[in-house]
Amino acid sequence: MATTQNNILLHGMSGHLGKQLVVKQYATKTVISKYPDMTNVKPSPKQLAEKSRFSKAVKYAQEILNNPELKATYLSKVAVGQSVYHYAIKEYLASH
Repeated sequence: MATTQNNILLHGMSGHLGKQLVVKQYATKTVISKYPDMTNVKPSPKQLAEKSRFSKAVKYAQEILNNPELKATYLSKVAVGQSVYHYAIKEYLASH
């Protein structure tokens, strides 16, 4: 892992480069590291359960967006600047 503080080329840059390198920003430092190999990572049963729950929340939110009547109802619930999609996901996750 390499770090730099005053590199003009990497200043403000973050993300990955061709799945070879990862560039991250920490406070005043830029960190360059190897792209992680996630092929051997096995999610736990709790992680799989949470992933499933979130997938159901996304389906729920998409159903609301595709139904004009439900979408109008949710538009009256959300605050200014808040999205119906995110509000519906939050509501689903809170109730399940």
